[in-house]
Order: sequence, then C-alpha cells, then structure tokens
Amino acid sequence: MKLAFIAMSGLRVEDAELAKLGLTLPGFIERREVIASLPSLGLLTLAGMTPKSIQYCYIELHSFDPGQELPGEFDVVAISSFTAQIDEAYSLADCYRAKGTKVILGGLHVTALPSEAQAHADCIVLGEGELSWPKLCNDLLNGNLQPRYDMRGTSFNLANAPMPSFSILDPSRYNRLTVQTQRGCPLRCEFCASSIRLSPTFKVKPVELVVREIQAIKEIWEAPFIELADDNSFANKRHARRLVQAIAKEQVKWFTETDVSVADDPELLNMLADSGCRQLLIGFEAPTANGLAGIELKTDWKLKRLDRYQESIHRIQSCGISVNGCFVLGLDGQDERIFEETIEFVANSGLSEVQVTLQTPFPGTELFQRLKKEERLLEERFWQKCTLFDVNFEPSDMTVNALKSGFRMLMEELYADPVTKRRKRNFLKQARGTAN
Repeated sequence: MKLAFIAMSGLRVEDAELAKLGLTLPGFIERREVIASLPSLGLLTLAGMTPKSIQYCYIELHSFDPGQELPGEFDVVAISSFTAQIDEAYSLADCYRAKGTKVILGGLHVTALPSEAQAHADCIVLGEGELSWPKLCNDLLNGNLQPRYDMRGTSFNLANAPMPSFSILDPSRYNRLTVQTQRGCPLRCEFCASSIRLSPTFKVKPVELVVREIQAIKEIWEAPFIELADDNSFANKRHARRLVQAIAKEQVKWFTETDVSVADDPELLNMLADSGCRQLLIGFEAPTANGLAGIELKTDWKLKRLDRYQESIHRIQSCGISVNGCFVLGLDGQDERIFEETIEFVANSGLSEVQVTLQTPFPGTELFQRLKKEERLLEERFWQKCTLFDVNFEPSDMTVNALKSGFRMLMEELYADPVTKRRKRNFLKQARGTAN
C-alpha cells in the first residue's frame, strides 16, 4: 500500500496592493521564506508512527488547482493544510477521490469544521493525530477505514511522543527544521488558532525525547538550525531550564516562541545565551493599552506587563538574543493612531525584528464566535482571507479601509530595507557591547 503525506503550506495574501508591496520589502520577504520552508511536523510525526507494511512518502505543495497534474499516484493520501489554503486542499482531495484514491484530511481547520471537511474526504481525523493514527492504519490495512476518528477533548501524553520521520526529508530544501517541546499554552488568547485548538491541556514533552529528536536531525544535517514548534516554550520555567541545559549540549543554533516573562528570569536568560539560542519570538500584541484588554480570556496578563515591555526587550537583547516582537493590528479598542504608535514603539524599544499581522477570526476560535454573534464578519465564508494579512471583519474603532491602508503604510515603514538593516545593526552593536 502506497501512502503520501501531503502538506499544503505557504504564505498567502489576497490584498493585491499588499501582495505587490510584500514582494519588494526585504524584511517581509525574509520572514516569508522562513515560514514557507518549514516542513509539516504534524505529518512527519504521523509518518513516524506508520507501520512498515505501508510504503509512504512526504510531499509539499504551495498551491493546487483542478487543472494541475497530481503530484503522484497513491492508494491513500493524507492531506493537511492551513485555513487560507483549505479550498485548494479540498480541490486536491476531490481530484484524488475521482481517481479512486482514499483521502484522509486532518489538522486545525478540519478539527474546527469537521462537517465541511467530511464532504471532501473518505476519512477525517479530529483532535491530536497521535491518538487516532495507530487504529486508523490498522483499519486501513484491513479495508475497514472509518469516516471519522474523533479524539477531541482527549489529551495525548507527550511522554509517548513518537520520533518524527525526519529521514524522509531532504535537508538542502530547508533553512531550519522543527522540534516540538510542548503543546498548548496556559495563556488563552481569544484569537489564538494554534495547538491549543487541538490539545485540551498545556503539557510538556520529556526533555530526553526532545534531545533524541535533535540528534535524529543532526544525523541528516551536520549543522542544523532548529526551530521549536511551540506556542510558548518557557511557560513552565522548571521544564525550560532542563530543556535549555540539554539543548546546549547538542551545540545547535535555535529559535523559539515564548512570552515576555522570560525577561524576568536572569538565570534562564544567561542559559539561553550560552545554549545557542539566537532569537525569541514574543507576542506583545499591542504597544499601548488600547486593544490589550480582554485579549486573554482568563486574565489580562499582557496588559499588566505593558509598562515593562521595553525594559524586557532590553534585558533579553542585552544577553545577545534578538527579539522578534509580534503585534496584532485591528484589535478592538484600537483606532487609526495604532499605526504610528506601533512604529514609535518599535523604534524606541530597539527591537531587532518585528512581525505585524492583522487580527484574524479563524474558525474554531472564540474570536470567530464573538464576531459572528456581533455580526461583524464581512463574509460568511472567508477562508482564503485567513492569511493574517487580509481584513475579514469590521473593526470596532476604524473603518475597514482605514485598517487596510494603515496596515500597508505600517508594512512599508517597518520592512523598508534601510529600516530593517538599521534594526539589525543596532542589535549587533548591543550584542557586541555585551560580549565586551
């Protein structure tokens, strides 16, 4: 039996003006290329659980239309996609089914909208895939594939995490490979559409399993750059210390995402600097109080730390670790002043890198449900605009056009070549000063 794991991924922008602008901004192009080159760790993990009696391969597609040639002939295909490309994934699935190929669909979007996905698949996987895959493979081999494997609400124990099938990758195609060290996040942000939508609890993977995965990557790539595919790597500080100590021994360069509380832990910061950590991506979300209130459904944790944002950035970068600060535009309470406020904050904070996106109500999120109830969604079905760069809702304190034009202006200001180079230059000076 031949099975193909097919990942549909890439950066999408529907706004024609913004898409054209993005092609000319070095800072934006750099981040886009990083995102587009990451393999699907979810599919690689399922591949690592697949019995040897099934012959499998891994394929990446950045786009697909019905007139396009299929990427190969298989008995079964397992397809995963982001929301912005889900219609292309459905087209691919429909074309395979028309040829008699069994189609399995899974991932965040499928878990959020199972009835929609079911119409394009012989089988859908809901929730954490590791919980369903062994039974699914057994049923597949016995000709008894079920239409739905639903493990929503059930939590997979990461102590049983399988080894992802890194060996099927060609490392020359990637600038970094991913390893997951935890799943979920104790902060429950209204707009978050990450692993918290699959995992009902926040949990960490045993450090020895993380090290084993890094070592497996080193077997196929002599000097890899590792990206931790986590939502909040250092939410558990005790686990974080053990993790960083272990990674340091592997002598790799690496990057991860976490929250700003890492700046409150001098010991952990020093450990990070010595371990090969090159950058932390931190979601600040907003540079002012407008928009921060109410983002987290449990507590306004980030709002309470707003007055320490700049100090925190300085502490982290003074250790030689660059900070990629993330901001979400169009949050409720933000008016047109937010664009200049963001530019000013980035300049004053000394951030090495910056990532700006638009608030996006992904299906399955609390934000989607709230905006739908408030009748603020611009279209009933707008999956192709779930790109993080397209407006698909009515802002609370500005017009749709004001949000679009202000965001384009912000992109031009933050990602212009001289500005991007100046940020990096200033960080390098700061890092060298620390080294001296």
